[in-house]
Amino acid sequence: MRHFTFVSAFASALVMAAAPAVAAEPIALRDMGSFHIGGRIAEVSGKEVRMIVRQPGGPQTKYDPNGQFMVEQMYVQYFLPQNRKGKVPLLMWHGGGLTGVTYETTPDGREGWLNMFVRKGWDTYVSDAVERGRSGFASPDVWPSEPTFLNYQDPYERFRIGQGEGSWNADPQKRKPIPGTQFPVEAYENYMKQSVPRWLSTDDAIIAGYVALVDKICPCVVLMHSQGGAFGFKVAEKRPDKFKAIVAIESATAGIVANAAKLKDVPVLMVFGDHVDEHPRWAAFKKIDLAYGDAVRAAGGKVDVVHLPEVGIKGNSHMMMQDKNNGEIADVIQKWLADNKLND
Repeated sequence: MRHFTFVSAFASALVMAAAPAVAAEPIALRDMGSFHIGGRIAEVSGKEVRMIVRQPGGPQTKYDPNGQFMVEQMYVQYFLPQNRKGKVPLLMWHGGGLTGVTYETTPDGREGWLNMFVRKGWDTYVSDAVERGRSGFASPDVWPSEPTFLNYQDPYERFRIGQGEGSWNADPQKRKPIPGTQFPVEAYENYMKQSVPRWLSTDDAIIAGYVALVDKICPCVVLMHSQGGAFGFKVAEKRPDKFKAIVAIESATAGIVANAAKLKDVPVLMVFGDHVDEHPRWAAFKKIDLAYGDAVRAAGGKVDVVHLPEVGIKGNSHMMMQDKNNGEIADVIQKWLADNKLND
């Protein structure tokens, strides 16, 4: 077994900035690594073969877009602490237009949930969904739909960082953040560097990648955010025996209500931040999530719902794992997992 001492992004940031009196202790790992999983061979034919210059100043070479191609594989990183406490691994699944970076750090350089849960003793796996980050995607000959992109203002107005539509301005001094927001608005530009394109026709491929991951790693706890929740509940319905618990962070829809009984033996925690009910999009998703939770309960399952403002944790955006009080929320999740005997 390999042994590592992993210095977190938070600790690294302290070297570059004025360090507080007490810095975070280095993270000691018994192992770390990465792998790709899933994927398929797609075949393309009937395309024109042409000559291209692959490197400026280089010779022309033949480019043949026909043949077999590996597509739709998923990239996964894992970090296994020396002080492992959890009975099962913890998998973290990100939201739409994002990657596993969601959990690695925050836009202003603080420690992310990846580090926090490794410190709490969890074997932690963070993945880039199919079509995102370091995972596989495909050419237009395999995926006929176009990628979609988020413009600069979209998350600011839609993720409850700003005060809704019209709160964005190219001049940072003229933007209108929600009063008391915990999102690090001064680092919004850095947050947007995490944004990646997504497709609207790849749900089946993404779910297939997650199913392959669950089959390889689990039984496990899955912590899923936004669009990741929409995928996660469907994967749980396919593999309920592999899920020991679900933590759904403002899931952007849930599973299929008719299948909810399949989760009767899987405890579920749903977490919602501030101002959800004031935003039509998130209010609609919350209604769907709660209805799904009711269906799981009706089948004899356990679903707990935490509205953060009601437990005294206020000001959270849709990106609560990157908000300035992300540690408080991680502690809420950790307590729930411990109460469900998953971190003994």
